[in-house]
Amino acid sequence: MIQIGLIVAAAFVLQGFLSCMQMKHFAVEFVKLRRQGRVACGRKSGGFHAGAIVMFQVDEDGIIQTARKMEGVTCFARVRDLPGFEGRDIRELTEEDGPKNHRNLRKAIADASLSYRKFMAGEVIPEPPAPFQKAGIALSSLGRRRMTLRN
Repeated sequence: MIQIGLIVAAAFVLQGFLSCMQMKHFAVEFVKLRRQGRVACGRKSGGFHAGAIVMFQVDEDGIIQTARKMEGVTCFARVRDLPGFEGRDIRELTEEDGPKNHRNLRKAIADASLSYRKFMAGEVIPEPPAPFQKAGIALSSLGRRRMTLRN
């Protein structure tokens, strides 16, 4: 029984280490783009599907100079080039501009465009809820549904 506990603990430590390495890689790639100018980011978490983060380095007019993505379900996902977006206006991007078979990547592209438009308009970009906040929201809405069904 203790051996199983040690294996589980080691798996958690390894997963934490690999996640930190992934975050460090992302931060290094983001800083590289940021040194070249403005960077618009969009993200869509995946759950059991591949999540996606996109970064668009744009010039003063909102024209994309460099496009990068990180997509995957594991901590082994790395930042890679996202071809086909250079020279396009970020404000005009929609979900339809992304690859047809990558739903979360398409949503991340649309999120980056929306975030850029909001930032340029001076609007506040809301922070996404943390995982525990999502769980709390789901539980409270479940409780409210049960209360309305009883009445």
